[in-house]
Amino acid sequence: MEFSHIPVLLQPCLDGLNIDPAGIYLDGTAGGAGHSREIAKRLTTGRLISLDQDPDAVAVATERLKGLPAQVVQVNFREAARVLAELGIPAVNGALLDLGVSSHQLADAARGFSYHADAPLDMRMSQQGPTAADLVNTLDREELTRILRDYGEEPYAWQIAGKIVAAQAEQPILTTLQLVSTVLIVAANLIVGQLIERTKALAGKARPWILLSALTLSVSSVLMFIVPFEGTAKMVWIAIAYNLYYAVAYPIYNTANSTMIPVSTRDSKQRGALASFTNIAGLGVMGCGSMVFPMLVSFALKENQNLWFITMLAVAIFSALTIYLQFAFTRERVTEESMAAGSAEEEPTRKTVSLGEQVHAVVSDRMWWIVMAFYMLFQWSGAMKNGSMTYFCKWVMDNTFFGTADAWGASQSLLGILGAIPMAVAAAIVVPLANKFGKRLVCGGFMLLGAVGGIIAGIGGGNIVPVAIGVALKCLGSSPACYLILAMIADVIDHIEYRTGIRTDGLTMSIYSSLMVAATPICNSIFSALLAGSGYNQAADVALGTAAQTAAVQSAISVSYIWVETVCYIIGGLLLLIFWTVEKNLPAEQAEIAARKAKQ
Repeated sequence: MEFSHIPVLLQPCLDGLNIDPAGIYLDGTAGGAGHSREIAKRLTTGRLISLDQDPDAVAVATERLKGLPAQVVQVNFREAARVLAELGIPAVNGALLDLGVSSHQLADAARGFSYHADAPLDMRMSQQGPTAADLVNTLDREELTRILRDYGEEPYAWQIAGKIVAAQAEQPILTTLQLVSTVLIVAANLIVGQLIERTKALAGKARPWILLSALTLSVSSVLMFIVPFEGTAKMVWIAIAYNLYYAVAYPIYNTANSTMIPVSTRDSKQRGALASFTNIAGLGVMGCGSMVFPMLVSFALKENQNLWFITMLAVAIFSALTIYLQFAFTRERVTEESMAAGSAEEEPTRKTVSLGEQVHAVVSDRMWWIVMAFYMLFQWSGAMKNGSMTYFCKWVMDNTFFGTADAWGASQSLLGILGAIPMAVAAAIVVPLANKFGKRLVCGGFMLLGAVGGIIAGIGGGNIVPVAIGVALKCLGSSPACYLILAMIADVIDHIEYRTGIRTDGLTMSIYSSLMVAATPICNSIFSALLAGSGYNQAADVALGTAAQTAAVQSAISVSYIWVETVCYIIGGLLLLIFWTVEKNLPAEQAEIAARKAKQ
């Protein structure tokens, strides 16, 4: 790319320098030599020292200053005093510091200074040392926060840095698109939650957003598989389509769909059934997709863009139809209560609860902290287990049970099946048990049963029999939490309304969604750190089985796959059984809420 340069405020700069033809002058940023050349042209016996750390600028400036009394030095301007001392120059008659990023650096996508193209995340002036990609993929949260806060004056530096660190575990952040998308997605769930909370429509507050998601999800999913342009326009298209889906469409649907559980009914048993059906449907869709889509890709779609478009268009139409049916055949009975409490004329003027009031309502409630802590223990320990499963089967399991040490794929399939079967069986019994004994006893008791399974698997070491039995028990123990967590959160939302008079559906469900989304990248990051710290050998031969990695590595993997989840199940189970008392008083609290609304 040609290094063009139009010097800014050239004449005022020359006037300010008041150039003495015999004087010594310093240009702190050579750039395209626009200023440097005009200064040097006015010197006779004098001398110009022009600095720049960009090798592209140094090369261009050196060429454009040929034949003039000027010397170009590749160095950062902050080293000016040292350079002048080395050249035997005790003082200068004048200095020009035109600092910042040049138009050339912004226009060249390969330099990574601009978001106009999806390019390597470089951002090095000198083109030496670590890149910006190196920093975002290696620095810890505290240091990233410092950089964003001190140099970018970013008010949400801590939150953004946290999401960057979490994303490191999924895959390295190498391009500007990934970095921008990471920042957008971290804010999406919380924003959608507040939008839902402030929605006052005849259809409710969550259902309108579900209806909107029928359009956004279907359109964005198709757009991701249509790339009508090339070059820079192609990158812009991909960036827009990707973020439209992951940072707009999906958070809208996911948060609104989760919010439907607490606003559909106050009947705790009905909530349990709704939450169970919601999660069963989600697991079923993911399971079908994981079986069907690989076959489509392998045997039909391959790299045929037209077939991809037709397939995704069919998926989009089906998704839009099913989401519309969800909108059409659901009601927000709890929301309708609030609307009925005031007249149609009064409702629009009713005071909107601020975000600060919502936050205070949830953080001041002990039951809210308990259920969120329980969900975090459950979700994040599960993410740790899932992220380490392949490693456990490769390096800890004794795969000679299948005839060869490198049969880790067979072990992984077996554990996957033994985990899925109890979950499927539990789908038929969880709700009836919860209706009879309560969600607290069923979830808490089953979590402790899962912990027993974890202990069996842990004691078994790499022996496939105890590990398989333990995994099956552990998955059975986790099933009530998987199916009933949304119902439990909904009960807490009613409890908070009883205490404070404030509904926190949107805020609470957006936090729930954020915890769910953050689990995988954060836990993968932790697991990666454990592997690195234990001395994991990436080049190890799978055929060597358990002998391929050290005892320290195998221990780190076993802790991640078995013991983290086991300990979390014990803590989570005891939290529910001892401290979570929402169900005990919930009917009376709901009756009191109804009485209050009747008086309004």
